[in-house]
Amino acid sequence: MNAVDRLLASTRELLWERGYVGTSPKAIQERSGVGQGSMYHHFAGKSDLALTAIQQTGAELRVSAATQLNKPGSARDRITAYLTRERDVLRGCPIGRLTQDPDILADARLREPVDDALGWVRNRLAEVLAEGREAGEFGPDFDPVAIGATLLAVLQGGYVLARAANSVEPYEKAIEGALRLLR
Repeated sequence: MNAVDRLLASTRELLWERGYVGTSPKAIQERSGVGQGSMYHHFAGKSDLALTAIQQTGAELRVSAATQLNKPGSARDRITAYLTRERDVLRGCPIGRLTQDPDILADARLREPVDDALGWVRNRLAEVLAEGREAGEFGPDFDPVAIGATLLAVLQGGYVLARAANSVEPYEKAIEGALRLLR
């Protein structure tokens, strides 16, 4: 990896682990092995580096979700594949965790790619659910937009509950409950 890639990879990991405040330029440099001069040659400052890192994480989240949601098959099967795919549950969602960071929320530039990524997943879930309704998998009163938002909330909330309990069980129960509701 080149210096920019190492800086971005290190920033993404540190943001996931420590949040924005805990991600100091010094910590980024130490983890990436890139010096201060090189870091500031490529990025105007911590905020610009964090913005690019968050945008990359959001893009990765979209690709990961699309892997299951864009497959052929029934809406239920695709939603099930998405909700049950392997995740590092106790680490939480690298984008979802940023919603709990007051410094990210206070900066519209940093908050925007977080909102965009979560909005994309919510909308894609709704699209898949609408396809399922059209195919007769769900009744005519089924609201894909509301259910898509609910599924994303269950997923993100499951991460929070699992981290609080230091156990994947609350996450697994939340996902199991959501899937039962779709039946």
